Amino acid sequence: MPESPEIAIKLLAAVDKLNAALSGLKFAEPTAYVYNPLEYAAASHEIFVKRFGNSTKRVLMLGMNPGPWGMAQTGVPFGEINAVNNWMGISAPVSKPNPEHPKRPIAGFDCEKSEVSGRRLWGLFSEKYESADAFFESNYVVNYCPLVWMEASGKNRTPDKLPAAEMAPVTAACDEYVATYLRLLEPEFAIGVGAFAEACLKRVSEANDLDPKLGRILHPSPASPAANRGWAEKATEQLVELGIWDD
Repeated sequence: MPESPEIAIKLLAAVDKLNAALSGLKFAEPTAYVYNPLEYAAASHEIFVKRFGNSTKRVLMLGMNPGPWGMAQTGVPFGEINAVNNWMGISAPVSKPNPEHPKRPIAGFDCEKSEVSGRRLWGLFSEKYESADAFFESNYVVNYCPLVWMEASGKNRTPDKLPAAEMAPVTAACDEYVATYLRLLEPEFAIGVGAFAEACLKRVSEANDLDPKLGRILHPSPASPAANRGWAEKATEQLVELGIWDD
C-alpha cells in the first residue's frame, strides 16, 4: 500500500486522545493497579506506529488489551520482546508506571520473560512473511484497550471481567479509538483476535456505518485450551477460510 505519513500522525493523535480520556479513571477493588503502556512506553509505540501504520491496510487485527510480559513491557500490541526487538527492529527506553505492582515489574526491553500470546502470534506471521515490513505492508495489529488491570495479588483482570459501570467510560473511549483506526486504515478485513475483540469490531463498525468484512481467529492465550492444541494451525485454517490467506 502507498505510504502516507499523515495516517501515522493521525493515529498518534488518536493515541493522545485515548490516553487523555482514560487518565484518572477510578476502578474499585479487586482492581488494585492499572498500567497504561501507551504512556510509559510511548517511545516504542510511536516507532511502531510511524514505521508500520503509515498506509492503508488490507487487514486490521484487533486484540483485547496488553499482556503483562508483552505490550505492558514494550508498548507494542502482543509485544513479546524477541518479536518486537529482533523481528520488527524496535527498541526504545521504557519508563515505569506509577504505582508499579511489585509482582508485575516493568523492565521494558530488558524483560526476561516471554509473552506466550505474542510469541505465538508474531511467530506465525514471521513464518508466513519474509519480513516484518512485508507483513505490515498490508496488515496491522492494534489492541482495543491499552489498560492493564491487576489485583493486589498480581492476578490479571481482563476488560470482560470488569463491572459494566466501570467499563462504560473505557468502552466509549476505546470504541472511538478503534473507529479512528478503521476510518484511517480502511481495511477490507477487520479481524478480532478472540471473541471479545470481534464483538468490539462489530459494535464499532455498526455504530459508525463502516463495513469491513468481519471475522475472528482463535486467541493465542495459553489460558485457552484450544490455543494450546496447535494454535498456529488453527489460526492459519481460519485465515484461509476468511479469504485472507491462500490455501
